[in-house]
Amino acid sequence: MHNLSVTIDSNSGFCFGVVYAIQMAEDILAEQGYLYCLGDIVHNDEEVERLQLRGLRIIDHDQYRKLEHETVLIRAHGEPPETYQLALQNNLRLIDASCPVVLKLQNRIKTSYDKDDRIFIYGKHGHAEVMGLLGQTSNEAVVFESMDELLRHELPPQITLYSQTTKSTDSFYKIKSQLEELGYEVNANDTICRQVSNRDKELRKFASKFNKVIFVSGTKSSNGKVLYNVCKTTNPNTYFVSKAEQLQPFWFEPGESVGICGATSTPMWLMEQVRDALLKS
Repeated sequence: MHNLSVTIDSNSGFCFGVVYAIQMAEDILAEQGYLYCLGDIVHNDEEVERLQLRGLRIIDHDQYRKLEHETVLIRAHGEPPETYQLALQNNLRLIDASCPVVLKLQNRIKTSYDKDDRIFIYGKHGHAEVMGLLGQTSNEAVVFESMDELLRHELPPQITLYSQTTKSTDSFYKIKSQLEELGYEVNANDTICRQVSNRDKELRKFASKFNKVIFVSGTKSSNGKVLYNVCKTTNPNTYFVSKAEQLQPFWFEPGESVGICGATSTPMWLMEQVRDALLKS
């Protein structure tokens, strides 16, 4: 597309939790030719498809309940306690690739719950990680996506606040201070993954250097939505694509500089395909 100069953001791409899960999956696939995975191994359809061609079988919780004597991968997002109990009952071998940041958070929530704290989790309803966190509280914690939604609940004077690991730190602290202004006592546990939150700052720096920015991410990625908005606010000429085929020639002028970046669930090979498509046309 008209002699563009194209640069991929070196800080973009898989976070260590995802790298770890995918490496484990690839090792076992090489060894036994197939592997069950509970839920999408990563919120990126292209990467899931690549692994399915190698023998990865994605199953949901209903299919998992019926499985016996098999090997199942627990992905980076983590799982609630009942998933582990079922494995014991059905003689399943679990390969646990839960991200260490998520496991630490699960642990802290469980400790809070055992102390009878009233727990509120800032996160996305139904999100895999959030389901695992809720499970630590026998599903008693309150999950909320916004301040408005939180205030619809009857709130106790003392609130124990946690957050899904991929939420924005700014929003988390804003919620904490708004609650304090309303007179609540807030015990805020910032368990947001720094590899994700530091990307905010890095992406702002990256996005401001180019005429146009292409943000590559799966549509299911929570973190992708957050980071895309970070880019778009910094550089209004930011476009969201899930794959190279979605690029539009009319987005670009001859000789422009283009930056390519992505979510923590975007594989580097996908950003490279987008780059190659831009340089070819």
